[in-house]
Amino acid sequence: MIKKLMLVGTHVVALAIGFAAGIYTLPILIAPDAPADEVVQAVAERSSFTGEFRRDLADSDALHWGEGTVYVTDDTIALDGKLAPGPDYRLYLSKEFVETEADFERLKSQMTVVGGIKTFDNFEVSVSSDIDVSDYTSVIVWCESFGEFITAARYQ
Repeated sequence: MIKKLMLVGTHVVALAIGFAAGIYTLPILIAPDAPADEVVQAVAERSSFTGEFRRDLADSDALHWGEGTVYVTDDTIALDGKLAPGPDYRLYLSKEFVETEADFERLKSQMTVVGGIKTFDNFEVSVSSDIDVSDYTSVIVWCESFGEFITAARYQ
């Protein structure tokens, strides 16, 4: 009986590890090609604002982080850098800089969703013409599926 319980237990653990690995790797496997450095540099050259994603934010950790320079124009937000891979990332604009899940959730109703992020080495997200980026101070990457803070940058 003990052998059967151990066998079932080890299989359940192996299944759980495989499931977790699948959740982590699937976004990497299905991600489109990242924008080329030249595309990001073209946004950088016409950017009105810049900010920095840093790994040392309060709620960033080994699985939820971003690093690099964010370029903000009237019609595009681009990252020259990297994000930890994950599913269902959204780029938000906020009038207040946040670096914790609690602060994000407290202010989420006052933020504006710019769009989804599908790549993890560099990204480029179009800004809708009805959004005025100068009305905000910060960009935030948030994982909608798991309610996880990824990173943020103050750009003004």
